[in-house]
Amino acid sequence: TGAGYTHFVSQQGGVMLDTLSKVAQILSGLAVSGAVVFAIIQVRQYRQQRRDAAAVELMRTIQSPQWAKALHVLGDVPDGISASGLHELDSEFEKAAFTIVAIYETIGLLVYRGIAPFALVQELTGGTVGVMWRKLRVWSEEMREERDHDRFAEWFQWLAERFAEHPVAGGTGPAYTRC
Repeated sequence: TGAGYTHFVSQQGGVMLDTLSKVAQILSGLAVSGAVVFAIIQVRQYRQQRRDAAAVELMRTIQSPQWAKALHVLGDVPDGISASGLHELDSEFEKAAFTIVAIYETIGLLVYRGIAPFALVQELTGGTVGVMWRKLRVWSEEMREERDHDRFAEWFQWLAERFAEHPVAGGTGPAYTRC
């Protein structure tokens, strides 16, 4: 009976070890799957935080005194003003134009890279981007030639063209007229 009992226990132990091994494999797979899901959630949260930070920085940029002054200075400049026409007005007008270009260059690149959401930037700046591009397009093109720098105002132009291609969701009118 002793040999039979030992054989029975070793058989039972082998079955039990096999079962425990399978359970451990299942638990290991679940742990890895859980870690992957957790990592995906963390990456999404990081991306959202990055977008939120970009939105806050965007708000700071477009609410800066320099931006407001540049918009004010260029407000009455005719659409399509030339480089010589802007230069004749006053150095303040040229400084304002460079300020607008620098700000919209940065914003355009942030949108292109997906750091700043297109829809948010369009809601915040879409109207002024279009107006300023109409005013400064000819000047920008002439600056490219004059400075032999074909990338001058490239992201400003890109942003204005994308906004023209993709009207604001919910209509193109002012926010107070939308449902």
